[in-house]
Amino acid sequence: MNIYLVSIIQGIVEGLTEFLPISSTGHLILVGDLLNFTGPKADTFEIFIQLGAILAVVCLYHSKIMEILGRWRDNPLTCQRLTLWHIALAMIPASALGLIFHKFIKSELFSPKTVIIGLIAGGIYLILAEKYRQGETTDDIDKITAKQALGIGCFQVLALWPGFSRAGATIAGGLLLGVNHRASAEFSFLLAIPMMAAATGLDLFKSRGLLSIDDAVFFGLGFVVSFLVAWIAVVGFLKFLNRTKLTPFAYYRFIIAIIFAIILYRAN
Repeated sequence: MNIYLVSIIQGIVEGLTEFLPISSTGHLILVGDLLNFTGPKADTFEIFIQLGAILAVVCLYHSKIMEILGRWRDNPLTCQRLTLWHIALAMIPASALGLIFHKFIKSELFSPKTVIIGLIAGGIYLILAEKYRQGETTDDIDKITAKQALGIGCFQVLALWPGFSRAGATIAGGLLLGVNHRASAEFSFLLAIPMMAAATGLDLFKSRGLLSIDDAVFFGLGFVVSFLVAWIAVVGFLKFLNRTKLTPFAYYRFIIAIIFAIILYRAN
């Protein structure tokens, strides 16, 4: 397949799935396997185009980001608005465990089979979160407490398993802690910026030897496509949440898992 077509396809996949509760990493691994686009260069490309998705959220939420940065001195235990420290609290659990188990996760869990497990487990988790979610005590992102932020961060640890979904883990975690759908989603988006930037930066630094000026157009195309599609996906997702819940995404995950399980079975 033409390498630029691969770039466009993977850029679309990344943009569509990064901030939805369906696992961008899982989709990139599965689609990459179907396209026969695997190996160190493919891994580096997939890391790089995540920056495009991150930039889309930065642009969409630049005003809110500036507000939060302006409150960085505020104590999250006493401040009645979302602060930078709330984000920092939410980052701690997954960041700590991610650094400890980074090598194991990359070497042992990044495969189509483990992704299929993650898709199914994550789907069950979304259904359970909708069924057992707490009464909505928090209906605005600025009302999220330090305790809720840390709790959402603990749920984010589930996303260290490829296919589980960082967005799914945090949004559903918010529901279980009394945060409504929109506020949970928006907190998930904002939390993704430092989490993904840090993880992506670390992975790119380790893979810097694989970056070449000859691949600039290929990488750049995927970046731009990811940015544009992520912008549309985030706006559309928030509108979707106003009309329905997370359960349809759970069913989608089951369907995708079954389809790829059949493909892998036939391939073997």
